[in-house]
Order: sequence, then structure tokens, then C-alpha cells
Amino acid sequence: MPYYVRRGQLPPKRHTQFRQNGKLLAEELISTEGFSDLYALVYHVHPPTMVRAIEEATLDLRPQAAVANNMRHRAFRGFQIAPEPDYLKSRKVILFNDDVHLSLAAPTQGFSDYFYKNASADELIFVHEGTGELRTGFGRIPFRPGDYLHIPRGTIYQLHLDTPQNRFLIIESYCGAIRFPRRYMNEYGQLMEHAPFCERDLRPPTDLETHYETGEFVVKIKKLGELFTYIWATHPFDFVGWDGCLYPYAFSIHDFEPITGRVHQPPPVHQTYEARQFVVCSFVPRLYDYHPLAIPAPYNHSNVDSDEVLYYVEGEFMSRKHVERGMITLHPMGIPHGPHPGAVERSIGARETRELAVMIDTFRPLRLTAEAIQIEIPDYYLSWLPETEKNPSQV
Repeated sequence: MPYYVRRGQLPPKRHTQFRQNGKLLAEELISTEGFSDLYALVYHVHPPTMVRAIEEATLDLRPQAAVANNMRHRAFRGFQIAPEPDYLKSRKVILFNDDVHLSLAAPTQGFSDYFYKNASADELIFVHEGTGELRTGFGRIPFRPGDYLHIPRGTIYQLHLDTPQNRFLIIESYCGAIRFPRRYMNEYGQLMEHAPFCERDLRPPTDLETHYETGEFVVKIKKLGELFTYIWATHPFDFVGWDGCLYPYAFSIHDFEPITGRVHQPPPVHQTYEARQFVVCSFVPRLYDYHPLAIPAPYNHSNVDSDEVLYYVEGEFMSRKHVERGMITLHPMGIPHGPHPGAVERSIGARETRELAVMIDTFRPLRLTAEAIQIEIPDYYLSWLPETEKNPSQV
């Protein structure tokens, strides 16, 4: 779990009077799983309950399945998702089930005229292209390519972007919190020595800035796929201070330290996050296996209990041909997959790989949206055939 952090001004004791210039500040406990799991204690200038209005109309953002029962290996060109100015409108769900939504976004502008909160899901935003700043009441987090931005459900935030060219992979967890793998942590919650990253690699919010403004502040809240518009009477970022273990943070894929061995290591060594019904892995540059007879290419694998999604970020992938930046592959449960023809022989004797990718394994099948079909690479499932059996139109 994230470690304990405190920012701003706090009283010596919880749930006691805390005043600023004689005014009693408003205490808020932000808790998860009732009062049983991670939480933060926040002190506001104004009570966080002051709502002026709620728009009656809601926007239905629930994804619709174009393919509900997929039994085909598929590939998609993620960078074909067209850029759009607005951050929320730019988010396009590509693959989904009841546990997780996987979206691509290419916003050209941040958003400063409204605030956003996902009330139902933790969000993990992988920054492929672009720089900027994640702003919340907890403080600010600058981000850059390769960063995972972990935003706990219920966090009100804004994204401020430095440039118009931005590409994000967004993972929404509807099956509970996105956490570090439990096998990486000791019984007290500290990351252990064998974990491929440590607390020093996490970047919690800094530069807490207390807003005292009152007026009308638009907060768009998504709950179970519907977008509600609230008009707050006070600025959502009016935190005077906070402490606890529940807060947004950034972690760079470049700070993930790969685990290697004499023979090929299975995907769990790349695991970075877990939720109840899916895991997230980071494939980073690393040395290959060093047994004298090692085969660095991954072996053929039958996904019996999971759908496997791989998002290609940078570099060369010795197990795949025709890989592009932003490409996505989907290998569903029930069908074996493995290296493309010739990849095994080519890998023998190689010393290292420079690949960079994010993998999501889901424990229930994924459905495809119409947006996914529009960017699909046709006939990807034929790419394991020998070249002599293909015609020029096949990938």
C-alpha cells in the first residue's frame, strides 16, 4: 500500500477542534471498505457538502458491446484513436467487462473549467505521450511519459496538460482497489526487499495549495457509467491539511526493476498492480536469460483463466512482428498463443531486450466496443501462419 504521508497543517489529535483565524475547519474522513481499509483525514476551509445545484440530465457513458463473446486473437492500432480537445470526451472504452474498463484517450487540452470524480472505480492512467500536472486537493503531481497515475476512487481531480499531443491508456477498476501485489509486501504493508520497486519510487502529491474561493464550481461525477453534473458552492481544492495512506500518486514504469533468471521467467515477475479480478504488469528493458541453452522468446501459452491484453509502448519485441507504438493485442482465454514464426530461433543468443509495454490480464472475458472494431488490424489471428501460407493482405 502507499505509505503514510502528511501535508499542510494538522491538529495534534484527530477529531478535535482545529481552527484557522478563529474559524473551525471542517474535518472529513475519506475511507474505503467502510472504516476497515485505507483512509485519509482531510481538513477543509468549508464543509465539503455545500452543493448549489445538480443537473437533472445525466450523460450515459456505459460502454456497449460490439462483440460480447470474443474467441479470436485480435490486434488494434491504438494511435488511430482521434485526438479530441475535451479530456472526458476523448476517453474511448476499447475493451471492458464488469470488473475493468480499458480506455484510450488523446486529449489536446487539459480541463480547468470543471473538475472530475470517478465515484465507482480506481483509475490508473498510463501516460504514453505528453507532460503535465495532476491536480487534486491533496496537492500536485507533475507527470511525464512512462508514468502510472494512480487516482483512488472518489478523488476529485483535474489534468493540466503542457502540450496538445497526449496519449493515455486508462484502466478503471470496478472490482475494488488497485493495489500492489500482496506477495511484495510484509504483514505491516511495507514493500519487501524482493519487490521490483520500493516506496522511494512513489511520487505522492506536493505543493498543497489551499483554495478559499466560493461561488459555482462544476464537478462532473461518474457513477456506474453515468455522468452527473454537480455545482459546488466552494472550491473542491480547499484542503488546509491531510494525512493518511489514501491519496493519488505517480509511479514511473522506468523505475520498475526487472526480475531475470537463467531461463525464461513467467509474466508474474513483471506484475506491478493487482485488483480482485485483474492484474497489471510492466515489461521493461532487461537482460535475457543466461542459461547456455536458454530460449529467450516466451513459450507458447494457453490462457485458461484469463484474457491477456498487451499495450505496446516503445522498443523492439522479439516475439511479435509488425509491432507499432500504441498497438494493443488481445489474446482471449481458451486459445493458445505464442511467438510469431521464426521468433524463437531469432531470440537464441540475444543478450537483452529494449521493449516497453503494459499488460493487463483479466480473470473474466473482455467484450469489444465499436471503437475497438474501428481500429482493429484485420486477420491478426492469421499472423502465426508461416509466411509461405499467407497472401500479401494478411498481417
